[in-house]
Amino acid sequence: MSKVPDIQSVVIGAGVVGLACAAALADSGREVLVLERNAAIGEETSARNSEVIHAGIYYPPGSAKARLCVDGKARLYAYCAARGVPAARIGKLIVATRAEDAATLSALVARGADNGVNDLELLDRAAALDLEPALSCHAALLSPSTGIVDSHQLMLALQGDLESLGGVVSTHSTLRAIATDSDGTLLTIDTAEGEMVLRAREVVNCSGHEAVALAWSLGGAQRRDLPEAYYARGNYFRLAGTAPFSRLIYPVPEPGGLGIHLTLDLAGNARFGPDVEPVEGPAAGYAVDPARADRFSASIRQYWPDLPDNVLQPDYAGIRPKIRRPGVEVADFEIHGPDRHGVKGLVHCLGIESPGLTSCLAIADAVVSLLGEPA
Repeated sequence: MSKVPDIQSVVIGAGVVGLACAAALADSGREVLVLERNAAIGEETSARNSEVIHAGIYYPPGSAKARLCVDGKARLYAYCAARGVPAARIGKLIVATRAEDAATLSALVARGADNGVNDLELLDRAAALDLEPALSCHAALLSPSTGIVDSHQLMLALQGDLESLGGVVSTHSTLRAIATDSDGTLLTIDTAEGEMVLRAREVVNCSGHEAVALAWSLGGAQRRDLPEAYYARGNYFRLAGTAPFSRLIYPVPEPGGLGIHLTLDLAGNARFGPDVEPVEGPAAGYAVDPARADRFSASIRQYWPDLPDNVLQPDYAGIRPKIRRPGVEVADFEIHGPDRHGVKGLVHCLGIESPGLTSCLAIADAVVSLLGEPA
């Protein structure tokens, strides 16, 4: 067994949140190593989402999701502009296709204002159709600060920041065992070169699908304060052809998600999704069942009745690392630091699903704050 020197900070997981945390830790003067089990960065949740920069409308006021999304949105637009990461503030319409859904739009305006989102505009049918003539709706809510980002280029920029500060991303590095003691955290890792053991003074758990299980494996009193992990696959279909929309189009929210919405990428290509398909875990895989296209078409035609037949093609799927607690209806991000579990130098990022991409820079700042000044 080879042994590497002790290291100050280890981040587990090289998705967008892990890379943002690693870059922020390195910027604070720390020596940072990122462990990634896959062959490349960002191959799981960070690569399998809508690539939307969210405004911060949906989340309960005062929640971590609300605070970190609104702060993260501003930070992310500025970061992308400074680093040359492709991003565009194209706006979004949330549409009420029935008169009885109009009250939901008004409630979203109020919730958005409570969260610090003050640019929302209620539109009647005529005003909405002036913006998007192909739309069918009773009313709509315009969110001009919603946008899209190239998530892969964002992750490459974060990796570049990390590496420019001396940090390292180690791919093909799978965590096999972890244990804490008074001297830090001992990690046993399988790498392409074989097994290695290292000791870290700080560990940040950004392992996405595995984050709750990793936290649970450390045992101790912290287990009593951990949420339950569960998973939902979100399927996407791409549109064969060009969509007659210039903005993102969302239905009113549905239980478990934001509904099957239209997103546009930076090349103008359209995709629809995600739906909400409960699965046992990541082992369920990412295959998209073409038969789901009928359900997608029915949902889409509520706001785009002229969707042609047979134009939806299976695209990709993502699996959301969701969490829940008994009696809690809406799960929040949970970032557990030493003040919560009592283990010095350890932070768990749990339930980081949407709006995790939007919030990544704000989450990173929260993690650095929980760890305090570098030792």
